Amino acid sequence: MINGIIVVHKEAGYTSHDVVAKMRGICNQKKIGHTGTLDPEATGVLPVCLGSATKLCDMLTNQEKEYVAELLLGVETDTQDMTGQILNRRPVNVSEDRVRSVCDSFIGEYAQVPPMYSALKVRGKKLYELARAGKEVEREARPVLIHRLEILECRLPVVLFRVVCSKGTYIRTLCADIGEKLGCGGTMKSLQRTGVGSFHLEDALTLDKLQQRKDEGTLAEAVLPVDSVFEACGSLHVRQEYLKLLKNGNVLLAEQMEEKSVYPPGDWVRVYEPEGSFAGIYTYDEERRCYKPMKMFLPL
Repeated sequence: MINGIIVVHKEAGYTSHDVVAKMRGICNQKKIGHTGTLDPEATGVLPVCLGSATKLCDMLTNQEKEYVAELLLGVETDTQDMTGQILNRRPVNVSEDRVRSVCDSFIGEYAQVPPMYSALKVRGKKLYELARAGKEVEREARPVLIHRLEILECRLPVVLFRVVCSKGTYIRTLCADIGEKLGCGGTMKSLQRTGVGSFHLEDALTLDKLQQRKDEGTLAEAVLPVDSVFEACGSLHVRQEYLKLLKNGNVLLAEQMEEKSVYPPGDWVRVYEPEGSFAGIYTYDEERRCYKPMKMFLPL
């Protein structure tokens, strides 16, 4: 079984679930998961976790995302992108300076109302199911964080921008909110995810390329090790006589490590077997004076 991460360059027309299904065929294994849904028409970075790395899925979902989006001003649709029905067209009587000023105003935290065409659930029903049935329900605004928003090109009525944001941010809704604040409405024309945490578009491979690598016998070269996600964290190696404790997911004392180091409480620490195999992420419990496991990644 393959244990690791492959950064897929999702192409338009595929759902995230389609990508997982294709990857199961390419990798000849069932234990595969993705790390955050991309709309079918969106393209770009979709990290796919295999084997023991599937335990990373929830951790990677929380990482910040980077996108390049096209905003079409003067058009409003029911889906907030060009796949939906046009609800309204309005003249675009705004200057480039005004567009830049309004875009800048969204940097920081803002309350975003999730779109009806989304997979969020209200009273057990997915919003897009209700929307397709012609029903609209009240949604609570949720705080999202826009770390950076940079206009790359302004060819009114089209604005191309790059945004770095927190998890849970809908770029479609951001486009609609910018258009609303400009007084002309707006919808998302296209979207490409260029980064998820430490994974970037230049490192991603299309499904066709991955199939080609499989046929050539070089697929393993595209697999990133699980611990590559935690490169910024400190590391420890358990001593040989305490390996069984590690493999059973027990707490570990600092003196049971080769390094005998004590990291600040709460910091994530990579813990390895004596010969160097990555075992899991631990944190130091100051009260109990031991390292306790957060998540184990022993190979399946």
